[in-house]
Amino acid sequence: MPSVSPPTLTVNHADQTTISVAGAWLVHALSEGHRLHDLQTELTNKGKRDDIHWDLSQISALDHVGAQILWRAWGKKKPQHLLLQPVHEGLFQRVAEASQVNLVSAKRPLFYGIMQLGDIVLGFFEHLYGFSMLLGQLMIDLAGFIRHPLRGPWKELSANLYRMGAQALGITALVGILIGIVLSYLSAQQLLTFGGDLFIVNILGMSIIRELGPLLAAILVAGRSGSAITAQLGVMRVTEELDAMLVMGIPHGSRLILPKVLALAIAMPLLVIWTDVMALIGGMISAQALLGMSPEFFVYKLPDAVPLLNYWIGLGKGVAFGILIALIACHYGLRIKPNTESLGHGTTNSVVIAITVVIIADAIFAIIFSKVGY
Repeated sequence: MPSVSPPTLTVNHADQTTISVAGAWLVHALSEGHRLHDLQTELTNKGKRDDIHWDLSQISALDHVGAQILWRAWGKKKPQHLLLQPVHEGLFQRVAEASQVNLVSAKRPLFYGIMQLGDIVLGFFEHLYGFSMLLGQLMIDLAGFIRHPLRGPWKELSANLYRMGAQALGITALVGILIGIVLSYLSAQQLLTFGGDLFIVNILGMSIIRELGPLLAAILVAGRSGSAITAQLGVMRVTEELDAMLVMGIPHGSRLILPKVLALAIAMPLLVIWTDVMALIGGMISAQALLGMSPEFFVYKLPDAVPLLNYWIGLGKGVAFGILIALIACHYGLRIKPNTESLGHGTTNSVVIAITVVIIADAIFAIIFSKVGY
């Protein structure tokens, strides 16, 4: 790019105040360093005075950006005393015409709030209808799988079990141990005050096996596997693989939805057991460090402190949470439109809704089994 002279402003106070504008008023010349800020400051201080004579005859080059800066400094009108090159007349005329265009702001409808609420309600029922359709198709595919097990998607089921179950052991173990340590530490501080050290087994056993174990595993799986399911189906929508499957006569339900739901229904109870064990190990470590309780005594007292029915309640929660997470993830994955914005939005909604539904389902389980297992 050839070198250009920098834009300048020169003030002459001889007989009358004259501002000479010279140089190249081009966007790349104005953007160098603090030049634009300095020129705008000087123009703001002097630009709107009516007695000033403006001399723009020394400008070597002018573009729309430079003309717009001068036009705004003049208060969006030509000054009374202006010396301008004929070649620049048309540029300032276009800037003047553009500044006179009034942008009409969009008015909200009269019942905008009610319409927005109605849109949310309709969206909820639309999701409910789609989820019901997905659940019904799953029942049909499951019945076909039971009738003809040899034709079932065993490879897909095995792959999903590995990805959603085996590969999630590390994160669930880490979180389980840390939660067990934190819960045991906080409980031990209070129990020491009242001399009820032995009850730490009851607190940890009931809270982890019945509530925290299934809930922690479900939240981790929803964030890890649920988002992966939605993203996978969404990418298949973007790349038109879902349409290609339908063209080839391969149903989505039996090859995509059913293996994922069955895999999470099988993997979640196993992850619940794994998370329970890791959390209890963390609790035992903390109990031994704070209360001097040996792991052997902790394990000995655990069956008496926690009835076996609580263990089965926790496993049942795991199965229910796994099915809900898989169905919600598949529902949002199939609703993704063939664009990247919809993919990100659908994946985010899938994780948020899955975690919310898991917590709601856990509250319902707590109400239903409030008098069971104690």
